[in-house]
Amino acid sequence: MIIGIAQLMVVLDSTVVNIALPSAQAELGFSDGNRQWVITAYALSFAALLLLAGRLADLFGRKPAFLLGAAGFAAASVLGGMATSLSVLITARVLQGVFAALLAPATLSLLNTTFTDPRERAKAFGIFGGIGASGTVVGLLVGGTLTEVLDWRWTMYVNVLFCVVALVGGWKLLGNTRDAVNSALDLPGTVLISAGLFAVVYGLSNAESHSWSSPLTWGIFTSGVLLVAAFTWWQTRAKHPLLPLRILTDRNRAASFTTLLLTGAGLFGVLLFLTYYLQLDLGFSPVETGLAFLPMIVVMMVMAQVATMKLVPRLGPRVVLPAGFLLAAAGLIGLTNISLTSGYVTDVLPPLLLFGAGLGTVVPASMSLATTGVDAADAGVASAAVNAVQQVGGSIGTALLNTLAASAAAAYLAGKDPSDTTARASAAITSYTTAFWWSAGIFAAGAVITALLHRRHAAPTSRQAAPSPS
Repeated sequence: MIIGIAQLMVVLDSTVVNIALPSAQAELGFSDGNRQWVITAYALSFAALLLLAGRLADLFGRKPAFLLGAAGFAAASVLGGMATSLSVLITARVLQGVFAALLAPATLSLLNTTFTDPRERAKAFGIFGGIGASGTVVGLLVGGTLTEVLDWRWTMYVNVLFCVVALVGGWKLLGNTRDAVNSALDLPGTVLISAGLFAVVYGLSNAESHSWSSPLTWGIFTSGVLLVAAFTWWQTRAKHPLLPLRILTDRNRAASFTTLLLTGAGLFGVLLFLTYYLQLDLGFSPVETGLAFLPMIVVMMVMAQVATMKLVPRLGPRVVLPAGFLLAAAGLIGLTNISLTSGYVTDVLPPLLLFGAGLGTVVPASMSLATTGVDAADAGVASAAVNAVQQVGGSIGTALLNTLAASAAAAYLAGKDPSDTTARASAAITSYTTAFWWSAGIFAAGAVITALLHRRHAAPTSRQAAPSPS
């Protein structure tokens, strides 16, 4: 439970401020152009430092990393809640990302080294993966409720409650492990991957507000890709590599990393554009919008348990994961039928439930497979890699789908009166359905890729070393 709460807090904060942004903007007086940095600041620091933080947890102990991450996250959240200017708020979000980067891999690696019995491990990863997959949606609900009922600042202060529970429970219940104690920190690798991930996420985030033709977008993104490539080369030569390539050479594990990258990218096709549709076209309030996603969360959590405990052990990932991808793709295709006259119960809820079932089937099982069989000394950095690919996938999805949706809206309005309210609303619907089609394509590609890459049965967990006390 303690590990689950920490995971919820980390994932929730990627979206909890989204609905609160207009209120924060009105109070602090920053421009629309600067608004995106409240979200991007968290993503940048989180992604850039994940692998470093994961290795630090392996070297110096996962329990200290967990506790320091939770305490620091609480302090950064208080700073954000007390912000009197945009600069203070962005600073707080950067610090949240820093401590989330320390907390997230420590959380997953603790789960990985604590639950070694196959059945208990499947159950634990089903719950953990379900929380991870639904946390972004829960963030919208929590953010909307707190903003509407209390104040936007409570989207920051609420983290303190989570942190206190995580700190007390973690201090009393978690054991400490530091399996890479005889290793050393790979400083060149740290610089290369931190700078590379920062540049990739920054370039993709910049594409949201500018365009792919902007030198700031493609130049920084390209430099990030080159830095990541240089990091990969360096890992073949480093004495103590930051990310041992043996983690990625296992076929099932490589397929799982690819799966998590694709689900991170495609998920935004629902979260971002369906949120717009519910609020701007169906007239839902922030709280109602969050509640509209609740049935999806319930289905996702149920399928997370079914997939990890029943389906994958019995049928293997090569069958289950492609089926989950196809379920999600079918749900997204169903959402392409929305219109200005659609209803939530008849036109939105059924495909949303289908999408949730597919996502619940894919994400938890992939998170478990991505860390199955990893040597205990590499558990932290492998867990960090899981978070990193999800973060990069989300950034790719946000940038790509926003660009495609904006282009579709502009094409629809070409030759029409831009002041026509109906035309503008129809253009918005076109942009949403375009994003849903592309997201469905991403998930369909995921079905093909996982069917080709995964072995029929999951790898055994016997290679995992037992946790060693510090």
